[in-house]
Amino acid sequence: MMDHRLSQDASLPPLSLYVHVPWCVRKCPYCDFNSHGVGAGAALPEEDYLQALIADLDAELPLVQGREVTSVFIGGGTPSLMSADFYARFFAALARRVSLAGDVEITLEANPGTLERGRFAGYRRAGINRLSLGVQSFQDAQLAALGRIHSGDDALRAVEEARSAGFDNINLDLMHGLPEQTPTLALADIDQALSLAPEHLSWYQLTLEPNTEFFSHPPVLPAEESLWDIQDLGHARLEEAGLSRYEISAYAQGGRCSRHNLNYWSFGDYLGIGAGAHGKLSRVGRDGVMAMERRWKVRQPEAYLRRMADPRGFTAGRRLIDPRELPLEFAMNALRLVEGVPLSLWSQNTGREASLLHDRLASARNKGLLVEDVDRLQTSPQGLLFLNDLLSLVSESGDSQG
Repeated sequence: MMDHRLSQDASLPPLSLYVHVPWCVRKCPYCDFNSHGVGAGAALPEEDYLQALIADLDAELPLVQGREVTSVFIGGGTPSLMSADFYARFFAALARRVSLAGDVEITLEANPGTLERGRFAGYRRAGINRLSLGVQSFQDAQLAALGRIHSGDDALRAVEEARSAGFDNINLDLMHGLPEQTPTLALADIDQALSLAPEHLSWYQLTLEPNTEFFSHPPVLPAEESLWDIQDLGHARLEEAGLSRYEISAYAQGGRCSRHNLNYWSFGDYLGIGAGAHGKLSRVGRDGVMAMERRWKVRQPEAYLRRMADPRGFTAGRRLIDPRELPLEFAMNALRLVEGVPLSLWSQNTGREASLLHDRLASARNKGLLVEDVDRLQTSPQGLLFLNDLLSLVSESGDSQG
């Protein structure tokens, strides 16, 4: 677990880079991300977007001078719509500007329905060493209900080609609680995924988010009892197969946890570049006090590209995190981790004495929401199921401290 030291005499948190590619072939009805459908075969402004990303990065560099980047994550949208040459040129520019860790993890999200044969090999040559494939399901009827553009066979071929291209670190995104899904169908998806021996599996429940088509026109989802059965049976199947759960919805082989996501959940720092990208950066002031700022970029792709010639740059907004918000901000991330974090990180990340939490932590342990370890902030299996209740205890303690 990353032990972030946030005092003046210690280092800043690890630094990651997030790159957003906002285009996709068709926006899925459940998706609330900053993605914009362009249709199959559409020509994307690769050159313009590449130059914008580099300019965006250049504007951010003074904020992280001298810091090493430990991971890069390219998300979307559908980043696999961009060519291998696009990424080769981007990483060449990146390497000239920042110090990359010798073992830097570089992840690309890919949609099995957008991949041309041979493209994975180009991505690998460009420097990408981890793939996250948005499979969601291997069953064509379920994929159609989700509005996905790929088939189950497309997903199988994508994994096969990725292996042939030399990728030895692959994540499969898999959803459960799909329209009219039964526990049997959910387990069939898990078994198919396990047959492909992924190093990492993200297994999460479909939720109906505001501002999505599914929210406006909800599909028929499984009953709550069926959802509990799916979660219990699916978790047991994944653990039996040797994939250990290290976060609420993330499972991995030994040593293959996503370092990028661990940095998020451990309250690390990250630059965000690209249309709609968000970042979080820490700095130590002259008074020795740690300040944390959230930053976000212009959301619409066309407006983002126009900012190339705009003296305002690409940033749409920035906000210092109010110290009163830090307990909830930190807890919302750290408590997702199955192994938790040392309790000492509470003080280092929030500026609050851990002793002030004593009564509430004792209450949470009595309710079975935390493990019985007074030196760690670690959610119990029961607490992972009722995380909002646990967060309420922690956030209320933050409010009570003024």
